[in-house]
Amino acid sequence: MPPPARPADVPDPAWPLADGGDVRDALLAAYADPERGYHDTTHLAEVLARVDELAAAGVPFEHLPVRLAAWFHDAVYDGERDAEERSAAWAEDALPGLVDDAVVTEVARLVRLTETHRPEDGDANGCALSDADLGILAAPAERYASYVTAVRAEYDHLDDEIFAAGRRVVLDDLVAKPRLFHTTYALERWEDAARANVAAELSSGVR
Repeated sequence: MPPPARPADVPDPAWPLADGGDVRDALLAAYADPERGYHDTTHLAEVLARVDELAAAGVPFEHLPVRLAAWFHDAVYDGERDAEERSAAWAEDALPGLVDDAVVTEVARLVRLTETHRPEDGDANGCALSDADLGILAAPAERYASYVTAVRAEYDHLDDEIFAAGRRVVLDDLVAKPRLFHTTYALERWEDAARANVAAELSSGVR
């Protein structure tokens, strides 16, 4: 299956450092793996665009670690449960010498947080990254449908029944959160649309 076309309003992923072009290129190559469905360079670009949207709206967070964490958060994606941990380890290995140790530590922490998308209320960086990552749930119907199709493609080795059961677990876990989004901006603009999209997917039987 060819990768979905990137929405016209989503720019190419912008690397946030002056140096580290080799790291950037390795990450881009990982996201461009043809075995990926949803978690590809379009996803990376969309997450970064949402980080920029939150920043432009005045949402408070530390821009450098959050943008770097966006780059690394799905650096490893193969359907295994420890992908976030391996992505965080990649950041811990690749970033020393490019940024200070505190930024490396924070990037790795944020990447690990994307396993649950449950930041503490006072975790400004975690709230921003989690909201940017889950923002796809609030996408217009056509984009949401292509997202669902791309996720299914990543698990085409599973039969429909097994995939549907796993997908329901993921969606049920998300909607069980008191709120999907943690920044005021995202909560006000994305929450209702996201819950409507997820409810519609669940009611369709999650094929």
